[in-house]
Amino acid sequence: MAGTAIKNDKVVPELLLKAFLQHGFDKLIKEAIHEKMGYAIPEAIKQILASHTTYQPDFSELIVGKIYATFKAEIKKYCRLNPEISPEEDALEVFETLQQMGIKIGLNTNLDRETTNLLLKQIGWKDHPLIDITVCGDEVCKGRPHPDMILQMMAALGIGSPSEIIKIGGTLADILEGQQSGCLMSVGITNPNFSHSELLTAQPTHILGSLSEIIPLVENELTKTPE
Repeated sequence: MAGTAIKNDKVVPELLLKAFLQHGFDKLIKEAIHEKMGYAIPEAIKQILASHTTYQPDFSELIVGKIYATFKAEIKKYCRLNPEISPEEDALEVFETLQQMGIKIGLNTNLDRETTNLLLKQIGWKDHPLIDITVCGDEVCKGRPHPDMILQMMAALGIGSPSEIIKIGGTLADILEGQQSGCLMSVGITNPNFSHSELLTAQPTHILGSLSEIIPLVENELTKTPE
């Protein structure tokens, strides 16, 4: 969602780094956080901590919880103080075109539901008719790159097979999520956090430069698939 359909730039990694710094992890490098972008945030924190020189396994769950709580507080504050947060220019146009083709639109995110609702409300997407479902990282047992969020969408929308789904996202974890779910396509989209060459390392089915480029892919697929 954020970084693909909503302009995000580097807000999430910057605020996650800030949360680590507030808890004394002052030698953490930005690259460690960059590698885990798109993953379920508690799991990302755990993996980042495991690579830190001062990591103590006995206190891992406690530390993870504290850093995650700080991150959630920071991102909520950011959303409230930055009214300029906005959708990608072509997002709603793409959603409308896809819906006219009979495609359902689902947004998933590694953010928690409270933060997600705040973000959606701020940009005017809360309960938007062009969005069929949203699923958040704290609503499933395992977030990205595990398939749980996609499976929850399938169950809610009555979709019988992941081969009916195209997953698109701007991180390596997004691409892996689509692959582990068995989606028809697992598509990467370039953004300020991940370049074409970085996304390519996850072996996506396609890499796009903008959200609107998904339209011809869907059109091509619909011409091959009987209704």
